[in-house]
Amino acid sequence: MEIERINEDTVKFFLSYVDIEERGFTREEVWNNREKSEELFWDMMDEINEQSEFAVEGPLWIQVHAKNDGIEVTVTRALANDGQMIESPFYDEDPSQLFQEQDDGTFEDIEDILKNGLNKENDWLENTFVFNDFEDVISITSRMHDYEAHTSLYAYESKYYLHVKYDVEEMDNKQKTNMFSVLSEFAKPDKITIHILQEYGKVIFESDVFSQIEKYF
Repeated sequence: MEIERINEDTVKFFLSYVDIEERGFTREEVWNNREKSEELFWDMMDEINEQSEFAVEGPLWIQVHAKNDGIEVTVTRALANDGQMIESPFYDEDPSQLFQEQDDGTFEDIEDILKNGLNKENDWLENTFVFNDFEDVISITSRMHDYEAHTSLYAYESKYYLHVKYDVEEMDNKQKTNMFSVLSEFAKPDKITIHILQEYGKVIFESDVFSQIEKYF
């Protein structure tokens, strides 16, 4: 695997299909199996953290390029060390082309590699936050009504996971920063995927989490 540190908040890596197979994955799994592609991605991020001290903290911007001999992935932390939201470095491109054809390769349909990235059809950012107990979720309810976000809540392995999805163009940087500040008081960003929560977790609220908490609690 080739790793290039672009700047403090961005890293790029290239993984050949030979590398992928040596790590126990197949090319077909990477492009067509959501869980396998996510597993590979997080394995790579752990290795990158060890080699270049690029810690994954909070939401990420992800761009994947398919090439004949492998995949090239650029990862940017969406939340800087000072807590400010970083604009996507890929905004100049059509969001539907985040996974795009390269001159030396062809694009194959790929499942979302990561929970914390742009939705392929719209400019949506999705993140998951983990709370130690339900009382912590209740404690921020009154402060979350200022933000236009789609929310769902799950119980999984004795913790509570809040999935947040919002339109990056409808929410300015100040709102994004404020929302993350509120959530970070009682929760931590987590890399668990919404698909795992839906399959193995218990749904507490499928939508409008904070409105429903106010209604019932």
